[in-house]
Order: sequence, then C-alpha cells, then structure tokens
Amino acid sequence: MEDKELHLTDHLDELRKRLIITVAAFMIFFIAAFIYVEDIYKWFVRDLDVKLMVLGPSDIMWIYFTLATVVAIACTIPVLAVQIWFFVKPALRPVERRVTLTYVPALFFLFVTGLVFGYFVIFPMVFNFLINIGGDMFVTNFTADRYFQFILNMTLPFGVLFELPVVVMFLTSLGIINPFVLSKIRKYAYFVLVIIAVVITPPDFMSDFIVTLPLLFLYEISINLSKIVYRRKLKKDKEWEESTETEVI
Repeated sequence: MEDKELHLTDHLDELRKRLIITVAAFMIFFIAAFIYVEDIYKWFVRDLDVKLMVLGPSDIMWIYFTLATVVAIACTIPVLAVQIWFFVKPALRPVERRVTLTYVPALFFLFVTGLVFGYFVIFPMVFNFLINIGGDMFVTNFTADRYFQFILNMTLPFGVLFELPVVVMFLTSLGIINPFVLSKIRKYAYFVLVIIAVVITPPDFMSDFIVTLPLLFLYEISINLSKIVYRRKLKKDKEWEESTETEVI
C-alpha cells in the first residue's frame, strides 16, 4: 500500500513539473506577443475599410490580452505536446517513444493549418455573407471586441478540429482507441461534425458543404492513419513478446 502511495506521489510530482514548464512557456510567449501586440493588431485589421471602435478604455486592454493569449496558446502547443510525451515516456517502449515523438511537430503544424483554413477560408466567407445580407440598411461600424471575438469563433474551432488525425494516432499508439471503434461510431461522428459545420457557418448550403467536407475528410484520414498505427502496434507487440520469451528461455 505504501509503495502504491509513493508511486502515485511520484506521478503527481512529475505531472506538476510538466504543468509548471508548460505554464512558464505560455507566460514567456504571452509577454513576447504582448510586446508586439500592436503589430499583430494592425495585421488583422489591414483589409478593413473602417476603423474599429471601442466603447471604453478597458476594451483596448481586453483586445491586447486576447491577441497575446491566442498567439501564446498557438506557440505553447508544441511545448505542451513535448511535456505530455515526457510524462508518458516511462510507460512506453523505445520504439513507441520514437514514434510518438514525431507527433509533436505534427500537432503544431495541424493546429496552425486549421487556424489558416479558418481565417483565410471560413472567416471571409462568413464575414462577407453577414455584411451583404444587410445591404444598405445598416451602417457597418464594428467594435473591436466584437470583431475579434468573431475572428476567434471562426478560427479556433478549426485549429482544434484539424488536430484530430494526430490525436487519434497518438491514442491508437497508446492502445486507448483503435480503428474498429472509430469505424463503428462513424455515423455518430459524421452527425456531430455536420452539426458543428452548420452552427459555425452562414445558413446556406454551399457554406455548410465547404466546411463539412474537410471535417469529414479529416475523420476518414484519422481512421486510415489509426489503421496504420494499429497494425504497426500489433506487429511491434508481437515482436516484443517473442523477444521477451526468447530472453526468458
């Protein structure tokens, strides 16, 4: 019983260490982003024909903190992935360690790809639709906080969803899920992804289709990648068992 408690304490200490490193990295990236937040702001509003408004002095600080936070989160993702890998590393075999380590840059790449897709494809499509639907009935003046909230709603979900293939591969390599389960729940996953696409896009078929198609494609890619990882895992497990039996004999 005492050994189990010591073992749990060691795990908690290791987890705390990894969390501290991740938070420290986030703070460093946040400070760096906050220093250049004015340039970041100008980049986001470069194509606007109107100047954004603020309704109070606190809105300016909120916008600065929001922009710096988003940039810091994007930069912290590789650090978080590495810390997760270090945390699970002792439970992995040498081959599994090498394989799972390759997921770290992939997580960052797919997250950025999702943000780019959301910002350059989804955001202008939805933004122009909402502006044009009002015609000449309204004066298009935007507050800065609403504008950036809108950008975040159009980009961050895709940054997360685009990481689905790597997350599936990582969980498959750990034996938590397998491609058979993913195939079995395919219709439920499709339903959820379609609902997500409908909710975050304008109410027209073409917009829903443009967003739904890549999400479903990502899920199918995830299943196929999971199959590859699962087959390799079975092969490595078999080789490991044979080598262990040979050593015992």
